[in-house]
Amino acid sequence: MANGGGDPVILATAGYDHRIRFWQAHSGICHRTVQHPDSQVNALEITPDKQLIAAAGYQHIRMYDVNTSNPNALINYEGIQKNVTAVGFHEEGKWMYTGGEDHTAKIWDLRSRTLQCQRIFQVKAPVNCVTLHPNQGELYVGDQSGSIHCWDLKTDINEHLIPEPDAAITSVSIDPMGTLMAAVNNKGNCYLWTMNSSRANGPSNLHPKKKFQAHSKYILKCLFSPDSTLLATTSADGTCRIWRTADLSLCTELKDKSQRWVWDCAFSGDSQYIITASSDNNARLWSVNTGEIKREYSGHEKAVVCLAFRDEVVS
Repeated sequence: MANGGGDPVILATAGYDHRIRFWQAHSGICHRTVQHPDSQVNALEITPDKQLIAAAGYQHIRMYDVNTSNPNALINYEGIQKNVTAVGFHEEGKWMYTGGEDHTAKIWDLRSRTLQCQRIFQVKAPVNCVTLHPNQGELYVGDQSGSIHCWDLKTDINEHLIPEPDAAITSVSIDPMGTLMAAVNNKGNCYLWTMNSSRANGPSNLHPKKKFQAHSKYILKCLFSPDSTLLATTSADGTCRIWRTADLSLCTELKDKSQRWVWDCAFSGDSQYIITASSDNNARLWSVNTGEIKREYSGHEKAVVCLAFRDEVVS
């Protein structure tokens, strides 16, 4: 069902041209452009109620209305040091989490009027990614030094692991069932763990499952599909690769000769399609099974480094 009269399918892209573009996913038509003049956009995320979209930039987070043409940010979170590199939401929209180059992950209570963050998790290096466990109680923070920090929000207990010394963790993903975690780094390697939450307190137990070279160059993003059967990795080598989680065999390689770096991706709710964002100023919709391009979203004037996609209606 469309929420608040809005489109049930929301696709937004952003990057270095200081604009957020909203697209009709099925037609490839851009129906709205929002100016984001203060900086590039590093990350985008849509709130669970599909009313707002958060844009993380340099020293700020801006929240824009999804369902109207209001060009102005409705909420501005200011005064953050350096770039905000990650943003996401609690599944009921109670709070937002962010990560940034200021060596922190932060939690912001969205019901508070003060626009101050409520909790800060300090690490020793710039934060590249933050992922929320499906249980809504653990944050996984990947940093530039190669650490993955597991922060249990209930007990405040945290642990960390270093899969590969001096290889920056660029992205972490946990499958929707909370049984697998993947992390990728700037050397092209992908690590997988099985997870279980048998503990009374502290974060989930992690058991190493597999390490493999997914790309020959820097990996920018990893993401499990909604049905947990696939893992996508996007890379500076100009491809997005889709792996079967059962045996880590390569299912499909998505490449287009003009693509350059592939920065971000999102699966459709039925796991049949994936959208990618890349340095050639475009986003693309691909068939997961055939690897063919179904739509191109072109209009940005510089690299597209992030996208946000929600399609509640599964065809």
